[in-house]
Amino acid sequence: MEFAIHQPLKTYAGGLGFLAGSHMRSAYELQQNVLGIGILWKYGYYDQVRKQDQAMYVLFQEKVYGFLKKTDIRFSVNVSGHEVFVTAYYLAPEIFHTAPVFFLSTDIPENDYLSKTICHRLYDSNPETRIAASILLGNGGAKLLEIINWLPDVYHMNESHGLPLAFHLYKKYEDVKEVERRLRFTNHTPEPSGNEKTNLLLLQKFGYFEGISPEEVRKIAQVKNDLLDHTGTAIRLAGRVNAVSKLHCKTLESMCKETQSSGKLIAITNAQKFAYWADDEMYKALSENDDRALATRKRKCKQVLFEEVADQNGEIFNENVLTIVFAKRFGGYKRPELLLGDMNRFERLVSNINRPVQIIWAGKPYPMDYTAIALFDRIVDICKTYPNCSIITGYEMKLSKLLKQGADVWLNTPRMGHEASGTSGMTAAMNGAVNVSMPDGWFPEFAKDKNNSFIIPAAPYDLAVHQQDEAEARALYDLLEKEIIPMYYDNPDKWISVIKNGMRDIMPRFDSNRMAREYYEKLYAEV
Repeated sequence: MEFAIHQPLKTYAGGLGFLAGSHMRSAYELQQNVLGIGILWKYGYYDQVRKQDQAMYVLFQEKVYGFLKKTDIRFSVNVSGHEVFVTAYYLAPEIFHTAPVFFLSTDIPENDYLSKTICHRLYDSNPETRIAASILLGNGGAKLLEIINWLPDVYHMNESHGLPLAFHLYKKYEDVKEVERRLRFTNHTPEPSGNEKTNLLLLQKFGYFEGISPEEVRKIAQVKNDLLDHTGTAIRLAGRVNAVSKLHCKTLESMCKETQSSGKLIAITNAQKFAYWADDEMYKALSENDDRALATRKRKCKQVLFEEVADQNGEIFNENVLTIVFAKRFGGYKRPELLLGDMNRFERLVSNINRPVQIIWAGKPYPMDYTAIALFDRIVDICKTYPNCSIITGYEMKLSKLLKQGADVWLNTPRMGHEASGTSGMTAAMNGAVNVSMPDGWFPEFAKDKNNSFIIPAAPYDLAVHQQDEAEARALYDLLEKEIIPMYYDNPDKWISVIKNGMRDIMPRFDSNRMAREYYEKLYAEV
């Protein structure tokens, strides 16, 4: 559903898109026989801007892409009994150094207005529009490949958004084993919002199954009631399934057992494209063991980030002060407010003139997640009180790189068991930022506590959610006050060694070239 390839192409919301973009860049570099298919979202995810009082506002603005090649491809898909016409735009490999990518669109003159809106907004809040978008991606993507006569050995679905593809293949081959032979599936989250369940008859009405009867769908998808479990169905019909970290694999095992598909499951930990994200000057200093040059480059990157902070918030930050950054999609389980769990301790933290800190938040909530938007606005209000605290808008690829280059501490506080992988910390380490994180997702595969990062101790799992939050907020304050801040100011040699260890250890294990090879050799292998 999303590709984060480069800042000018606004076809992504968050981590899933960042991974797809890195995958396409690595497939290009490794010269893999891979082609990407997505949707050209006319208004993108949304533009994050501000109201008069600095609170967050959601702006849907039309996007124009002169670098995409219009094609004369025309075909149709059936949505709710209507013929919807589809065209494709082509992203040539030489534009951003990616594998070839096609973007589907229904926003063409042949369609009525409702049909055009299918590709207007990524993750539209209207469930019927999301169903139509899945049909466009899954069914439309398969039809596009047939039209251009590029028939793959393997179809790989990132999440279950393109699930109609599985039913398209079943209708074509009339054999579940043939579908399994061709289909692969990656699950990226244990969160319910990413594992939808939809009424079977509603999907049938929309043409989700390409005319396959409800009885036949129940049989091949093993639906026991009238709710189709999108993730469960993808697991059943795919020949091989991968989790995106070793910890996530344990979570996904239970879902695979429910579908009697445990033998299909493998773990391929996420990664990001080193050549795109890493700061070359920092790595040059690292290779020459020049600590002074590394520290100088880090301060320069902080200055560049602080110009953005000053522009947005009117605050002048100091490049010699420890700077903590929390930047990722604002969602409940990500807990961007954990640092605000005890306002007395927060006050002491940000008011300490002997060992000062600066804190920056950034992130885009789902545009209709009013709870997350209210949390963003609460942080806006708090930042007005403290000149060393700032929250900035526009967390997309360009700002993401600025924040990682300018952060001393990259803070990651997901509620344990909810982060399938997470990847922002990987690219942070590639830019000399020290990860301070809960031991969830990819992080335990990388972290060496107090050597290349800092681990926030997890609270006991049997505590109530609010008790876990309180305990882990206390642990975070203790870690900052007793270890991280003193090390930064009192032992700069040790601090620079932690930075260097993180920069070394992130490579090559968390470079997407490794990930793309594993997909190609393990996930795409014959079954």
